[in-house]
Amino acid sequence: MAGGKSETPVSLSDRELQIIDLVAAGLTNQEIAVKLEISKRTVDNHISNILTKTETENRVALVRWALQWGKVCLNDVNCCSLPKQIE
Repeated sequence: MAGGKSETPVSLSDRELQIIDLVAAGLTNQEIAVKLEISKRTVDNHISNILTKTETENRVALVRWALQWGKVCLNDVNCCSLPKQIE
């Protein structure tokens, strides 16, 4: 990561980014399916595609990748904060 985080190494769709966020939140594939109102099979396919694109082997590695590239925010870790307003 010598060049910083400005460029994501892969291209992910908005839906894939949404699913990564839900994986990082600890949801199972079934819970993601219910939340997004899609089938579990569709979630399985999305996660398989995401793992391939990100060259990660499992959900833990995927979340680590997402944190490294600034794709998720967990408990104020890896989050951008807005500048405080001067009163």
